[in-house]
Amino acid sequence: MSALDRVVKPKTKRSKRFLEHREPKLNENDKNAMLIKGGNASNTVTQALKDLYALKKPLSVLYKKKNMTRPFEDQTSLEFFSKKTDCSLFVFGSHNKKRPNNLIFGRLYDYHVLDMVELGMEKYVSLKEFKNCKCAEGTKPLLIFAGDAFEVNEDYRRLKSLLLDFFRGPSVSGIRLAGLEHVLHFTAVDGKIFMRSYKVLLKKSGCRTPRIELEEMGPSFDFVMRRTHLASDDLYKLAMKRPKALQAKKKKNISHDTFGTKYGRIHMQKQDLGKLQTRKVKALKKRPAEKIASAKQEGNASAKRRKRD
Repeated sequence: MSALDRVVKPKTKRSKRFLEHREPKLNENDKNAMLIKGGNASNTVTQALKDLYALKKPLSVLYKKKNMTRPFEDQTSLEFFSKKTDCSLFVFGSHNKKRPNNLIFGRLYDYHVLDMVELGMEKYVSLKEFKNCKCAEGTKPLLIFAGDAFEVNEDYRRLKSLLLDFFRGPSVSGIRLAGLEHVLHFTAVDGKIFMRSYKVLLKKSGCRTPRIELEEMGPSFDFVMRRTHLASDDLYKLAMKRPKALQAKKKKNISHDTFGTKYGRIHMQKQDLGKLQTRKVKALKKRPAEKIASAKQEGNASAKRRKRD
């Protein structure tokens, strides 16, 4: 049994809070990411990891020392770092003659590697090279995916899910218009993936709704997909399973149309409006003459029924 697998009983309140923070929950904590530099890493890869770390802050951990590991051959070191830092996402950067300027995006389930996608950087423009204002740290980005490959190709579909997990940021219940200031755009075309980062500018438009402009603020990547390590369908389905307590209960006799309008169906028995109890008001009371006329009508109706019988 390793040091990380043994059961540790908390001795202080601080350690108790730490262990409770890592316990399974119905609503899980926001996903942290670790950025790891391989044994051979170029200046381009190092700077790219720093830029991704800046985009992911504060939910990220950057390892500055080199780590002699190969994720596609041995995953034990990644799983060790994941359990140590409580990170379920990672980016591993490396560089060699066969695969220059290499980034491996991956995620873990139960501290075991679930998916890995290897992307090669063909073109890269760092955050520093864009001389303009940047977004504040911890800004939740808008994610846009363009290209049929993200819906048709299974590798690209998993990559889209992985990028959504990595860049989505903290879960929030609401957001104001001024908070929508960062856009990440991913385009898949001709076997390449283009990643662009924009800052949203709200300009005066002469009316209440501002005019929107996008200004590229970096970093900018041109990726090409190299290798993939995808989980089996059964394991992927298990990782995506939601607890029953969080599943929305189906409500009977309620439906929605294509525009989101809510419709309800009511089941009622046939009503006899003659026996309907109304408010007793003097104006609605029958006069003596009306009572006599209604009594005669009822008597004539009963007499006709007797003759028929």
